[in-house]
Amino acid sequence: MFAIIRTSMLAVGALMLAQGAALAEPQPAKEIEAAAKHAGFAAGSGDIDGVRTHLHHTVNCLVGPEGEGFAPKEMNPCKALGNGAIPDTEDGITKQGLEAALEKANAGIAANDLAEAKAQAIQAQGLLDTLK
Repeated sequence: MFAIIRTSMLAVGALMLAQGAALAEPQPAKEIEAAAKHAGFAAGSGDIDGVRTHLHHTVNCLVGPEGEGFAPKEMNPCKALGNGAIPDTEDGITKQGLEAALEKANAGIAANDLAEAKAQAIQAQGLLDTLK
């Protein structure tokens, strides 16, 4: 009986590891899409806190959990998609566009004026949309 349970547990564990490995494959296009989506959410937010929250999500998708500016207390919509769009992107021109979008997102987070924060979010979304 214990042998059957142990074998079953090992099989389940192996399956979970295999699925985790499959999810670990970087998907920068999906990370860029998610970052753009959250920049759009930020642009549509009705208050500064909402703008900042969604721009943090944008930044988290761009830099990944090991990147500068990653906010561990904020949601990472790209958690299962890779290590961040910037570190997962190999194309230099695309990487420059992502870094420009990151600057806009960070400027929106730092802004104290709602209109300015939303304007930065719109610009970040626009840059990201051109990279999809």
